[in-house]
Amino acid sequence: MPNSPLPTSAPDTVLQVSPLLPALEDSLAEGFHTVRLPELPDPAVWLREHGKDVVAAVTSARTGVSDDLMDALPRLGAIVHFGVGYETTDVVRARARRIDVSNTPDVLTDCVADLAVGALIDVMRRMSAADRYVRAGSWGTTPFPLASRVSGKRVGILGLGRIGRAVAQRLDGFGARIAYCTRTPVPGVGYHHLPSAEALAEACDALVVTVAGGQGTEGLVSAAVLDALGPQGYLVNVARGSVVDEPALVAAVEEERIAGAALDVFTDEPNVPQALLASDRVVLLPHIASATRETRAAMGDLALRNLRRFMTEGVLLTPVP
Repeated sequence: MPNSPLPTSAPDTVLQVSPLLPALEDSLAEGFHTVRLPELPDPAVWLREHGKDVVAAVTSARTGVSDDLMDALPRLGAIVHFGVGYETTDVVRARARRIDVSNTPDVLTDCVADLAVGALIDVMRRMSAADRYVRAGSWGTTPFPLASRVSGKRVGILGLGRIGRAVAQRLDGFGARIAYCTRTPVPGVGYHHLPSAEALAEACDALVVTVAGGQGTEGLVSAAVLDALGPQGYLVNVARGSVVDEPALVAAVEEERIAGAALDVFTDEPNVPQALLASDRVVLLPHIASATRETRAAMGDLALRNLRRFMTEGVLLTPVP
């Protein structure tokens, strides 16, 4: 069977770098001359022959645009991310090449904060573990262990950006005592600021991680931070897997040096360490913090509006800071 012909390009081609929301893919195909890189029979050949025609790239936060791909697109002017994260793209490198970069902030804040609080309640009250206990037929045969209350607890928030503030606002309703850690205190915020992740962990019963990913926060939740959290402390991560030293977390869980963890993100997704899978004190989620119909639709709409703005006016609606 002969090979499928490579798609042609046009002077203002939009390159779709990764699979996206179907509605967004349809809009890209309808509104622009779009080429879907993952569907090309030979992406390298196409890039050599047509990369010069690409002026904008649309990608997921998880995939980004690699340095090699950036180099293959000499006329690239914009990288549009579907998602709030952009650490998979070297933004400094892009800016040096005068490539603008956008993401989709704000529209996913509420859903991520909802899930963070839900995960905190789940791991502290052992809701998922209790569900497994009932399904296994253990109710009435062995007593279910007592859990920890959520109301009134000391909760530390690592990173008090949009999502961190939304988490704090929700936990205010639980009478939680909120503290946070950022590089510098956030103006106008009444919560207690602590200067380091370790100091924050030591001062709280639960640590909720909402800080941005990237090299600057890699391994920020270290073995020392987990030790500071202690055997009665809980960890919730809705940020990026890279923020937590995963081997250190596995050791802390196995040795019961923390009380439990609720994790929506991991270092090597979708691979999850076996020790975490085996622990009944860990709540595991498949990176779904923004995975609601409403939020994903809003993310797709904002990504599309960013692309349209660039293609018509040469600027982005929500450039990354």
